[in-house]
Amino acid sequence: MSAPSACTPEPAARAIFAICIMFSVFQLWSAAFSPLPSQVVRSVHVGFLLLLVYGLSAGRSGRTGAALAWTLGVAGFGLGLYHWVFLAELIQRAGEPSMTDLVVGCAITVLVFDAARRQMGWALPLICAAFLAYALFGQYLPGHLAHRGYAFEQVIEQLVLGTEGIYGIPTYVSSSYIFLFILFGAFLERAGMIDLFTDLAMGTVGHYRGGPAKVAVVSSGLMGTINGSGVANVVTTGQFTIPLMKRFGYRADFAGGVEATASMGGQIMPPVMGAVAFIMAETLNLPYVEICRAALIPALLYFATAFWMVHLEAGRAGLHGLAKADCPDAARALRERWYLILPLAALVWLLFAGYTPLFAGTLGLALTALLILGTPIALRLPGRALRIGFWLALGLAASAFLKFGITAVLALIAVLVAILAGLRGGRTTLALCVQALADGARHAIPVGIACALVGVIIGVTTLTGVASQFAGLIIDLGRDSLFLSLLLTMLACLVLGMGIPTIPNYIITSSLAAPALLELGVPLIVSHMFVFYFGIMADLTPPVALAAFAAAPIAGASGLRIGLQCMRIAIAGFVVPFMAVYTPALMLQGDPSVTAVLYIVVKALVSIGLWGAAAIGYLFAPLGAGERGLAMAAAFLLVAALPVTDEAGFVLSAVFLLWHWRRTRQLPQQLPR
Repeated sequence: MSAPSACTPEPAARAIFAICIMFSVFQLWSAAFSPLPSQVVRSVHVGFLLLLVYGLSAGRSGRTGAALAWTLGVAGFGLGLYHWVFLAELIQRAGEPSMTDLVVGCAITVLVFDAARRQMGWALPLICAAFLAYALFGQYLPGHLAHRGYAFEQVIEQLVLGTEGIYGIPTYVSSSYIFLFILFGAFLERAGMIDLFTDLAMGTVGHYRGGPAKVAVVSSGLMGTINGSGVANVVTTGQFTIPLMKRFGYRADFAGGVEATASMGGQIMPPVMGAVAFIMAETLNLPYVEICRAALIPALLYFATAFWMVHLEAGRAGLHGLAKADCPDAARALRERWYLILPLAALVWLLFAGYTPLFAGTLGLALTALLILGTPIALRLPGRALRIGFWLALGLAASAFLKFGITAVLALIAVLVAILAGLRGGRTTLALCVQALADGARHAIPVGIACALVGVIIGVTTLTGVASQFAGLIIDLGRDSLFLSLLLTMLACLVLGMGIPTIPNYIITSSLAAPALLELGVPLIVSHMFVFYFGIMADLTPPVALAAFAAAPIAGASGLRIGLQCMRIAIAGFVVPFMAVYTPALMLQGDPSVTAVLYIVVKALVSIGLWGAAAIGYLFAPLGAGERGLAMAAAFLLVAALPVTDEAGFVLSAVFLLWHWRRTRQLPQQLPR
């Protein structure tokens, strides 16, 4: 979420900034000390979101509209405190809500719907409204679509007064894990992590063929390790990479497509994946590390595909890399700013050591704050030895958290803040930290409000059992063809994604379709990953393609044309989920052997390589129509897991490569330099 627009009055802008700071402080306080029940944290979280959404929308309205927006925002925040004040009473009268409970529940529901409309348009509120209407009036539908009927009071209690609706799992995850990881990314960005990633990408691949586009893939992949928002990646790294690609000869639509495709991959790139990964872990009741484990190989294949596609496009268009002298020294950048990687390394270690995402995110954020606050102090010390000693002492002091908990780290942060407040220039660093707190809250708004609204869908499906009916339909189709069931599920994800973000897309399709895939023999994580992947692909698929349209103003090309390029570049996003269903070893499921994993990875790489050559029309030289058709046929056969299709696919691959190699021997002038 961007900062308030220039038309926002200065007092309102200051108020929004202060609210963002308070929001972040509340989330850090509740994460570090857990002083409140989970349901209270969720309700206050939604209250802050409502206040910020209406406050930001007030800046785009006239005086009367602004006053109304602020009134609604303050009312929403006040209603968010209802559970804090009356939680004990709500528990005692569960199943028999009072009139006040129902009025508050109706008001919160209306405000969440309206806030989501203001934040992301009509599509998601209309879908959720259809589910709400089904809960209220579904008993009048014909045949199997009808349910037994539910009283208005029962529906409102389900949606607002308990933990199955608006305050359900998505809001729980948003108020605990997601906010912390967004804040973690905001602090690292302010500390200079974007510059480090850009220098590393430029220094390692910038001078190779098609280097600028490869820089976009690598830098966006690295950004994905700290920022799980695809659209945010587009507008941050894209400001640099898209103009660079255009300057070196890439078409505007292709440059935008590369950045959008690579940025969306951040949601599936461990260790810090998109918000959906945390929701998935909570929904499946699995450790977050298991989600990362399942996502690792497909994520690497995704970025390998994007890298391969830009390599082929560079060969087809005869494009070269940057001059070696113009590229930063990657080793030097790493030597000078290696300390920025420490919080990320600590976060990864904590997650993979079995600590909860809440604990890992809190500690990772605290370590990042120590780095930012300690750097200006270390730079003032004379001599390398003193600086090393300072960092060692700071690290030893921070390790006190093992005995005294997070309080020790917070006390250390307070000491550094006090020192910087008395140093010349130290307040600049403190202002940077405060700005990072505000950035984190703003970035959390679209994710949080989407999580709150899709709770309506979860509440309705839990209440009415509509998910089982939809699953039964897919199961009936899947008895004849698993491929047809997968295809229908993919289309459902893509169609839903035309108007809603990845999070609600995943929640809807995982609630409806994933259970059906599980009944058809697809492993649990694989079925959820399947809908997750195609939820991401929806942001790259026209006609809506949110990531493509985010890249459009930077690239100076239409979002539709960029979306079409995204579909070519992101072919792995369409192929890999199908391969994982037929061979779960691709997601390390089913206790596979090393040989089985290596085989499926090699097969996937060959298939992706052939898809890329067929889509771009180039390998060692331009491909003819017959060669492209043969490459596509071989790639298609390798997607399935039947031995006969594997053998046929490898044979056709060999025939294609031999045919193309013999033809290119006669065209040495077309070979890339």
